[in-house]
Amino acid sequence: MRIVDRGTGTPLVLIPGIQGRWEYLRDVVDELSTKHRVLTCSLPDDRHFLGEDVHPLDGFVRAVEQMLDARGVQRAVLCGVSFGGRIALRFAAQHPARTAALVLVSTPGPQWHLRESHRRFARSPWLSFPAFLAGASDRMRREVRFALPRTRDRLRFFLKMTSLAITAPSSPARMAARALMIDGASCLDDCALVRCQTLVLNGEPELDHVVPVDGSSEYGSRITHASNATLKGTGHQGPLLRPAEFARIITDFVASVSLDTDRGTTARPSHTHDAA
Repeated sequence: MRIVDRGTGTPLVLIPGIQGRWEYLRDVVDELSTKHRVLTCSLPDDRHFLGEDVHPLDGFVRAVEQMLDARGVQRAVLCGVSFGGRIALRFAAQHPARTAALVLVSTPGPQWHLRESHRRFARSPWLSFPAFLAGASDRMRREVRFALPRTRDRLRFFLKMTSLAITAPSSPARMAARALMIDGASCLDDCALVRCQTLVLNGEPELDHVVPVDGSSEYGSRITHASNATLKGTGHQGPLLRPAEFARIITDFVASVSLDTDRGTTARPSHTHDAA
């Protein structure tokens, strides 16, 4: 597991979305690390986490715990993006003493389920991937046109996404397996166990064509100390489209809550490390 460990300040664990690659959040890491000590990694190979766990996400929760242990961090803010939000929620429910605060970003709602067409894709990911990719590209274009009105900015963004698809490729099979892990799996029990301050951050409902915002915003009422916020002018791709604004919202939230994250932390240089 390659651990990215950058910046100084309040430890913050950033958990990527269903693609599983932290590289898609590189700009967010750069922005957040000016104020926080950011820990992140790509999601581990799911084959190592399909043992006899009662809950399908518990293997990923262990990976987060191992990352904290490897860097000597006792408590941190957990920030999960989309699918990663479900992992962050599960971690906060299972490890309240290690969770200083929680941020859920465009996270599939507590009772989310796949559309039937997407479920068919998930069952045959490689055969269905071209059609799925075409649909996903169309949904992204609609959001990008709104968030980035200037043609040159849109071109720069799509070139960056194309480069990432080549240098940090995602596995359709793993993405499908992750989607099926949470398909119809209620996390209401986990919501009831979370006691830390929580920020539920979404894009605009009419721009998120991936995860319904009305479902994601439900965490605001299901978690005791939760509040909702909106990353204006974006949908599901807000952290990618407006990383500076995204980081500012997270930083303001962390500054507004009472944290005790110094216990068990150790000093380290500010760059990327590799860890077994």
